[in-house]
Amino acid sequence: MTSPQATTELLKEGDKAPAFDLPAFVGSQAAGNIKLADFTGKKNVILAFYPKDDTPGCTKEMCAFSEDLAKFEELHTQPLGISCDNVDSHGKFAGKYSLKQPLLADVGGVTGKAYGTVIEGKATANRVTFVIDKSGVVRKVIEGMPTNADLLELVKTLA
Repeated sequence: MTSPQATTELLKEGDKAPAFDLPAFVGSQAAGNIKLADFTGKKNVILAFYPKDDTPGCTKEMCAFSEDLAKFEELHTQPLGISCDNVDSHGKFAGKYSLKQPLLADVGGVTGKAYGTVIEGKATANRVTFVIDKSGVVRKVIEGMPTNADLLELVKTLA
């Protein structure tokens, strides 16, 4: 199955990850803005674009990140969910499923366009996960839904 056509070209491994500064919801509260720069030099980032809050595939993916959050944190890695939904939608979604990782609100899809995930003519993104190292370089691009086991093995190699 092919993904719908994105508005821009998908980033590739080795590309510098575009900066972002987006409103976020963490746990049970709005958390102000989160920037990629917040993690530079400190943590790897798993930036997981997903189509829409509270839909079956997206719920499965975000719940899996939440369940394994401590394992990612042990490896100095921060999972971030990101969609074109707003912070209120993220709040309801996070509350309903007790999600612990930050959910970024890319309303308008500016960040999604920079990463090449926003679907042309729609206010949604393809499901794509970017593994970004501590220096801000994209190390892996995974279209579709990766397993956390695979992601954990990958981030172990980033040190």
